[in-house]
Amino acid sequence: MSPQITKLKNGLTVVTDPMPHLETAAVGVWVNAGARHETEPTNGIAHMLEHMAFKGTTQRNARQIAEEIERVGGYLNAYTAREQTAYYARVLKHDVPLAVDILADILQDSVFDEEELAREQGVVIQEIGQSEDTPDDIIFDHLQATAFPDQPLGRPILGTTKHVQSFTRDTLRNHIATYYFASSMVFISAGAVEHDKMVALAERAFDGLKSGKEIAPAAATYRGGEHRTGQKLEQAHIALAFRGLPSTHEDVFAAQVFSTVLGGGMSSRLFQEAREKRGLCYTISTFGSSYRDTGLFGVYAGTSDEDLPELIEVVAGEMRALAEKASEGETARARAQIKAGMLMGLEQASSRCEQIAAHLFTYGRLLSTEELVARIDAVDPAAVSRIAADVLKNSKLSLASMGPVGKLGSYDRIAQRFA
Repeated sequence: MSPQITKLKNGLTVVTDPMPHLETAAVGVWVNAGARHETEPTNGIAHMLEHMAFKGTTQRNARQIAEEIERVGGYLNAYTAREQTAYYARVLKHDVPLAVDILADILQDSVFDEEELAREQGVVIQEIGQSEDTPDDIIFDHLQATAFPDQPLGRPILGTTKHVQSFTRDTLRNHIATYYFASSMVFISAGAVEHDKMVALAERAFDGLKSGKEIAPAAATYRGGEHRTGQKLEQAHIALAFRGLPSTHEDVFAAQVFSTVLGGGMSSRLFQEAREKRGLCYTISTFGSSYRDTGLFGVYAGTSDEDLPELIEVVAGEMRALAEKASEGETARARAQIKAGMLMGLEQASSRCEQIAAHLFTYGRLLSTEELVARIDAVDPAAVSRIAADVLKNSKLSLASMGPVGKLGSYDRIAQRFA
């Protein structure tokens, strides 16, 4: 069965992806506004709003929200990304109406009680502290800030302690009034659901959502540079990156294959050369993010201070080598990894919802599995090499490092290795 789409009168898009063999369903609301829609004074407000959505409405207090969903064995959560915020639930098929009612309640009738806000501010500050104590977590915030300095896209999703402490009930309400319109949201369900029934549920539950005009975030400008923190740690952590591709770019699938060939698995070039052959690290991998107008591609690794120079040379050398030539064998393996990961994910209702949201916000339509597979299969070794060459020559290096990094060398010397 194929997903079905209906747009309600208030502008809310309703999508269902039935999986008749399941006894459970995933339901959620994706809002086309995330951390990059914030201003500097409100950095962290999208994440704070996500927390406060579960802290009481006009119909339920925080305890009742938790008890009602767990009384039926369900699961309720939310997350904040750079460009979207999501609120979702997993329940048995007979409890879908309850999940929809709770989601509609927290999105339309949250009261933002001041005592609850004060408590949750403390919780988020603890979350920030935990992140700062986790080098292989916080280093990506440093890298993001280095790649996109003094811009919403470069600020931490969690915000800072200073910003979080400044939030008030009015701050939360103003953010909702600015970005939470029916036309900027998508209500998605997958699993044991029927389209007509979900449309009827959505029409009743979300009738309080107002129509409005979406506000696009400020354009991002990739810049690059360096952040270095020489704190006392057992291991040196390093993340380096270059400007990547926007999510709608025609080469975005080729970039995924390139990333996988370079460092996406145990057979990848970096894993084999840096870990298996030379024993320079336990963890090394590539990563990538695509946004509406830009992107980021990078490599993360943890190693010793003594091994940093050699590790950097391995990364630079493998990227230069891929820019010269990629083999058919490694390209085919990477295509198979990406396709298998995608198809395995589609066996889960929650993953289907995630993919639907991504497609609608990125392309304005749903891409079929056949189209996705065809785009991946179209990537050949020449495309992989072209992407590698473009990455190396078209942007300035972004570098973030933490821990014992005395032997890392200067930024300029490292950047020259990637030239």
